[in-house]
Formats: sequence, C-alpha cells, structure tokens
Amino acid sequence: MTGQAAGGGAGAAAVEMRDVRKTFGPVVALDGARLDVREGEIHGLLGGNGAGKTTLMNILYGLYRADGGEVRLGGRPAQIRSPRDALACGIGMVHQHFLQIDSFTVAQNIVLGLPGPAPARTGSADERIRDLAARFGLDVDPRARVADLPVGARQRVEILKALYRQARVLILDEPTTNLTPQEVDSLFASLRAMVREGISVVFITHKIREARAVCDRISVMRQGRTVATLPGREASEEALVRAMVGADVDVAHSLLFGGGRDERVPPAEQVALRVDGLTVSVAGVPVVRGCSLEVRRGEILGIAGVAGNGQRELVEAIMGVRPRAAGRLWVEGEDLSRATTAQLLARGVTYIPEDRLRDGFLPAASVVHNLILGFHRRPPYSRGPWLDWSAALAAARGMIGEYRIQTPGLHAPAATLSGGNIQRVMLARAFSHPCRVLIAHNPTRGLDVPSTEFVYARLLDLRSRGAGILLLSEDLDELMLLADRIAVIFRGRIVGVLERGAYDRYRLGRLMSGVDVPG
Repeated sequence: MTGQAAGGGAGAAAVEMRDVRKTFGPVVALDGARLDVREGEIHGLLGGNGAGKTTLMNILYGLYRADGGEVRLGGRPAQIRSPRDALACGIGMVHQHFLQIDSFTVAQNIVLGLPGPAPARTGSADERIRDLAARFGLDVDPRARVADLPVGARQRVEILKALYRQARVLILDEPTTNLTPQEVDSLFASLRAMVREGISVVFITHKIREARAVCDRISVMRQGRTVATLPGREASEEALVRAMVGADVDVAHSLLFGGGRDERVPPAEQVALRVDGLTVSVAGVPVVRGCSLEVRRGEILGIAGVAGNGQRELVEAIMGVRPRAAGRLWVEGEDLSRATTAQLLARGVTYIPEDRLRDGFLPAASVVHNLILGFHRRPPYSRGPWLDWSAALAAARGMIGEYRIQTPGLHAPAATLSGGNIQRVMLARAFSHPCRVLIAHNPTRGLDVPSTEFVYARLLDLRSRGAGILLLSEDLDELMLLADRIAVIFRGRIVGVLERGAYDRYRLGRLMSGVDVPG
C-alpha cells in the first residue's frame, strides 16, 4: 500500500513537501511526511486523529516551522516562516474555527489586515468580492454583518478572504464538519469551479466517502507519515481504510460504512427517557425552547443539527449540569425533574459530554479517579464512606486494557493524557457501568477508524441490552447508520423527526437549516 499511484489531475507540481519532520517535545508529530499537490486539482489529505494532517498543512501555511525536510512551490525551494510568507507565496488556509470579528461586515472581515485605510478598502472591495462570489459560487453579501450569518456563509467568507488575497493553493481543514448536505454539495461545486481556473485545493478530512466524491487524488497519513497516494474515485473504501489503520479491517468495518442487512430488534414500547417542554435560557435569552422527546428502551434516538442550535444546552439541562427554566423529565417512569447530576447517575443515566476537557474530567486527578468519577460513592468502589482502592484499581486496569488507553500509569495525572486517550477514558467510564439511559454527545469526535468502530459496536450492544440512547452528532452519516429515529434541532426547537427506513439526507438538511420549518 505504501508508495504513490498516478491519477487525478495532470497539472504541474504546485506544492512538493519532502521528508518533513516535526516534534513537540518528545512527541513526533511528523516523521518524514511527503505530499505532492498538482496545479488545478483537489487533493485529499486523509487520516485519523493524530495522523499529522493538520500539522503538515500548518507547516505549509507557516504556523509551524519544520524540524527537517523541504518545501517546494512551483518546482522551487520555498522558505515559509509565517502566514504572511505563505500568503505572499499564494497559499491560503481556512481553519475549522474561523477568526472573524462578528460586529464587522463581510467586506471588512475580508480586507482586515491589508494595507490602506479600512473604509477606503471596503468601499472598493465590494465589487471585487461580488465578482469572486459569482465566479466560484460563494454566495454572500459583502455588506452583511458576520454575526448574522450561518456557519456555511461564514465559511464562504473565509474562502473569499483567501481568494481575495489571490491564493493559488487553498487549504481547507475539515471543511464539511458543520455543513448541511446542501451546503456540502455547494462547497464541492465551488471547489470544482476553482480547479477549473487552475487553483489547487488541499482538502483535509477524515471522511472517506467525501474524499472519494470530490478529490482527484487522495494522500493517506498515518502516525506522521504519508503511507499512500491514490486516485480519488478509483480508490476503494476498503483500501483507504486499510491505509489509514495499517492493517486489515474486521467485520466491524461494516458498522462504519453500512452494507448488509439491518437485523436490529425493534425498540420496546416502554419509554426509557421522556423530556417534556424543556426550556433553557442563557443570559436571559432562550436557547432551548420547549423541547419534548421520548427515547424508548432498546432505541437510539439521534439528534441532528448544525452546531450552536442548542444541542449542548439541551443535554446539559437533562443531566442537571445546567439549570432549566422550565420542563420535566422522567427515567423509566420516575419523575427526576428535580434530580441532581449525582442522583441521575445513581439512577443509571450515563453521560458522555461533548467537551471532554470541561465536563466530567479532572485534569489534576489520577487516571483511576477519572475512570470511576461519578460512580466512586457506590459499590463496588465504596465501603461505607471509604473508597475501596483494590476494587477501583482492578476496574481501572480492566478498562485501560479493554479501551486501549495509553497512560504513563494508573496514578499519573489525567492531564498527561492525549486528547484521544481522554476521550477513551470518558467512553470507558460510560460503557463500563450499569446503564439504563445513555446520553452521548459527539462520542466519536477525535477518534481514529478502529476506535470509532469500537464505539459503534458498544452503542449497538448497549441498545440490544435494552438501554435507551440519546445520540447527538454533527455527522449525519453516523446518525443515519446508528439511529432508529432522527430528530432535528433548529434554534433550540425540535422541528422534525424521521423514522429509520425513511431517512433522506436532503430532507434532514432542509430541517437543519430551517428551510422546511413552518412559521
């Protein structure tokens, strides 16, 4: 699988990166990575979390300096020491998190940092921005205030910012994460318009199907190295997965991509979790508005929505982490509207939070403490008011082995763990204790393919044992694969529910963007 295969676009080399090495202290992030991007092609950069994709592109964009290796642009050696150098070389980058000033207009954000008085720049910029938007299908009003724009439009502003600066190589870091299916299609059309004009696009992603759909060639990274470069449409999903994980994939691979018959047992009639009229306000502004939902025993109810539509506030209010302005909840018929987080955990409600560094994680505490956190006052970990260390250590060793948590030691501070291993701690804790209801918010974020398969298998196993699962994810493929029903949240309201067997990603996308929402 190692090596490179011809295919894709036939232009001259726009970018060549050779034997690039980068370390952060003892951690080797890049170990002789290589990349060739041709003029006028969309080049996918595929790999799991920690493979080195973003680090390699941050070096090309001048955010990091390589410890070794060579960068060539148009066949000539290039020294890129900062983003200013990269822009001068015609390289632009759009990050996952946009650096924008909400109170400024689109035009003001686009010209920000360019020489000359700001008012004069924005006045003359409007026409050019409209021209670029029309040429590349990046519809946006130069005079709109950025604070009023949805996520997809904000991304178009960042792309226009790079094109306005005459970028000939455009790097996009996980650009589809918060887009609806319609916005993904529009983005792909824009990228194809760019390459027709000779612009090169580097498309960083972990989504194999999207890479195959839009990329001319795909380079796969694993553990800081480039292990393969393959033609986009000709590369099979199996070959790309094998390159990403470095080994043959097992039957669990079908969980990730579907295929085969869906033989799951229908959910029971009994309701595991019921939420009625839940309302949550932040600084006096309602962000969750009268949400009602039911999760049956043996059911996965998915919640789909563009980030920022009240998902986090919804689950935090259910778990008692955030106060509720109104609403009630029941767990298997028991009214727990006034229950604390600890009381909910004691009733068998388990929680995998979205922000693993903020919620349910104690950086200064040991790995053992974090693995039993929330369950430490109950058997088998407690003997009256005392912690049973032998039971805690035995359970922790089992979880570390089963969930492949890489740790310097059981008693090491949890802050020493990597982000992916912190996520494994959260998952181990959630799946290793008795559970009647599981609330999981983006549980596979930041995990590689084998770890994602493992989580999917655990979710389906928990479902088969009769637990009710509320699964919130920004990955529609994930929800359509796992969920028995999908509810869509838009501006804090549940605006539609689709049953398994009737899923339509474009219908979901219209609901997610508010297009099909009445009134």
